Amino acid sequence: MSGAAGPGGGSVSSVVRRFLAEYGSGTGSRLKVLDAYLLYVLLSGALQFGYCLGVGTFPFNSFLSGFIAAVGSFVLAVCLRIQINPQNKGEFQGISPERAFADFLFASTILHLVVINFVG
Repeated sequence: MSGAAGPGGGSVSSVVRRFLAEYGSGTGSRLKVLDAYLLYVLLSGALQFGYCLGVGTFPFNSFLSGFIAAVGSFVLAVCLRIQINPQNKGEFQGISPERAFADFLFASTILHLVVINFVG
């Protein structure tokens, strides 16, 4: 099969280029840093899960703690991203970005204390 099979042959690359152009120009630096953190946590969790599938789960508490920490950190960071996104200002009128970040830090501290306690 050739690369341009059908009416939408080159549309995927054009969609990706347009997405990257609009993301680069329309997204603030705070959200870009948070998105980089989200990508890091996502890859960390995927790497841990892949290692578990490939090598095994001998110290199961260690795997479970690391994976729960990755998933929990991802969820908390997504919540922070939603709260500090300027497009969602109407939904979170009483919460400043600084307050949202403080809540994120508090919840992350509690999450990691629980994870450390679970490792034993």
